[in-house]
Amino acid sequence: MMEKTWRWFGKKDKITLPMLRQIGVEGIVTALHDIPNGEIWTIEAINALKSYIESYGLRWSVVESLPVCEAIKYGGTEREQLIENYKVSLTNLGKSGIKTVCYNFMPVIDWIRTDLQYLCPDGTSSLYYDRIRFAYFDMKILEREGAEKDYTEEELHKVSELDQVITEKEKDDLIDTIIVKTQGFVNGNIKEGDKEPVILFKRLLTLYKDINRDILRENMCYFLSAIMPVCEEYGVNMCVHPDDPPFQVLGLPRIVTNEEDIAWFLNAVDNPHNGLTFCAGSLSAGEHNDTRELAKKFAKRTHFIHLRSTAAMPGGNFIESSHLAGRGHIIDLIRIFEKENPGLPMRIDHGRMMLGDEDKGYNPGYSFYGRMLALAQVEGMMTVVDDEIKRQMKL
Repeated sequence: MMEKTWRWFGKKDKITLPMLRQIGVEGIVTALHDIPNGEIWTIEAINALKSYIESYGLRWSVVESLPVCEAIKYGGTEREQLIENYKVSLTNLGKSGIKTVCYNFMPVIDWIRTDLQYLCPDGTSSLYYDRIRFAYFDMKILEREGAEKDYTEEELHKVSELDQVITEKEKDDLIDTIIVKTQGFVNGNIKEGDKEPVILFKRLLTLYKDINRDILRENMCYFLSAIMPVCEEYGVNMCVHPDDPPFQVLGLPRIVTNEEDIAWFLNAVDNPHNGLTFCAGSLSAGEHNDTRELAKKFAKRTHFIHLRSTAAMPGGNFIESSHLAGRGHIIDLIRIFEKENPGLPMRIDHGRMMLGDEDKGYNPGYSFYGRMLALAQVEGMMTVVDDEIKRQMKL
């Protein structure tokens, strides 16, 4: 069955490895978070963390993430050196026996929500995306040139209405949520404590003013082609995370959003070590995607799975739903992957905040009790599927 893994943010994480052993976690998904983006991960640093994880009876299953620097994405002058550094880090990971690397190729911003603690009817809270509030951030706070072209007349009208009633605190919360809190804890471009985050963010956006979808695709292909020889030599599987959410934002090109995008990058660098992180939550946030059909098409080229689910709401909004509900169709995905590519590492993702999680200072989306509940739900689904497989084998 799928390996039950958990994203852990290193020794500073308030959720400890002994806690994870007690709730049935088998593998750890982590990174060398203290090393700045673009610098080499030494074999000594990798093995030190690996040994620490193993001392608690767990294993380092997946790297998430070995960050791809912005200059690689937009093709900056330092791209070649950054790719060489990346290759050395991959070599050291491979020599250390860590064979799965999750990364993303999203320009500037990893994932977007407008509310990190959206209150649900049962008293828990969840991550939420409000399209009008995001449009307000885009047009009124960033003041991005030409932003209005990305929204309908109805949406522009609603933004104008919001502009009449939004408070300064709500504006500050949007900035903190979109630019800082969802980015800074995972080697983001902007971190907690940075002054003038809006100015910094706008500077990052300007790096991509001449980068369209085709150029970003070319740059992704260039990067993957350069690192594949290392992946082949050391047996390292690269698996890109889909764009979250899976549609265009802030005038930036997004190139891992749907079936056509996934097929493109897999075919462009047609190597078994070039694969997909199948994130059911990110993909299901786009109503154009059916996670079950995508899993059937790309299971063989999937190296890592994120099991979470989203529920689409009116007006382009979406919410992180229960792992038992929403558009993720998680039990169907487990059936598909266990048939087509069994035993992959899986981590539950973006659990609800509940039972005091919200007061513990956990990273957004990475609660303890909420993810523990999700893990129990998913483990139950895995057991059902395992029983189904065993019954079919007896027939």
